[in-house]
Amino acid sequence: MSWSTSDIPDLTGRRALVTGATSGLGYETALELLRHGAGVTIAARNPEKSDQAAAKLAAATGKTPEILALDLSDLHGVETAVEQFGKTNDSLDLLVNNAGVMAPPYRQTADGFELQMGTNHLGHFALTARLLPLLLKTSSPRVVTVSSFMHKTVSTVSQTDFRAEQVYAKWDAYGKSKLANLLFMLELDRRARAAGANLTSVASHPGYARTHLQSSGPALDGANLESRILGFGTKLVAQSAAAGAWPSLYGATAPDVRSGSYYGPSLFELRGKPKLVQPTKAAKNPELAQRLWAWSVEATGVDAF
Repeated sequence: MSWSTSDIPDLTGRRALVTGATSGLGYETALELLRHGAGVTIAARNPEKSDQAAAKLAAATGKTPEILALDLSDLHGVETAVEQFGKTNDSLDLLVNNAGVMAPPYRQTADGFELQMGTNHLGHFALTARLLPLLLKTSSPRVVTVSSFMHKTVSTVSQTDFRAEQVYAKWDAYGKSKLANLLFMLELDRRARAAGANLTSVASHPGYARTHLQSSGPALDGANLESRILGFGTKLVAQSAAAGAWPSLYGATAPDVRSGSYYGPSLFELRGKPKLVQPTKAAKNPELAQRLWAWSVEATGVDAF
């Protein structure tokens, strides 16, 4: 695939919301969307970082993004954020579920869920469900959910993983949250088609990209050596965050994208131009996806379709 960001079409008149857009993949995604004419809302937890990112984006593109305070680890906060977004926007064309937590020590969200599953999956599940009415007001809405090749390291996910109070392994929990992202994306596609909704639900992964995630999680656990090793390895072999954002941008903007597709880098799924890639057998299991959806509705108190 010879795609590059210059192939992104004119997005004038379209509104996009990108979670975790203060740095890394989210920032690069917001940057390109702004450059191609979209109105962009950057949704993040830290107000200071949001202000700094918005200023950088405005300086780089001449267009100032909207800022939305959003803490995905707090389901009440997700509800409040959507209410706030609706005060200034009556529709939404594109939602990029990008924000994530990687390999921290065991911590719980405000609602008592394991932090990675609670943020990476449940927070985005609730956000998507609450934004769905605004998405369906547009002619061709898209939801892009950012997963990881780490979903290949696990074979299933269960309701007990939502809290993981008895047994917790940080990398296993991360892999399960990324598997949940793919199960959610595919089930959202199935439900949208069954409802006759013109919604495109796709997923992407960045391969091995230079972001703060690889070292920040272990550092929270006091694992400074692990953090340094991961940071060094990332600098040595990873592609840039800008390149890591290409699969998300392709899924968000390319005219030939089909709902239910999954995009990643072309070279061993580690780096390079975006291409269509395949989820694992577990990620494509519709029965598991349906169970995960039901558990997520129970956990968040919201549903879509």
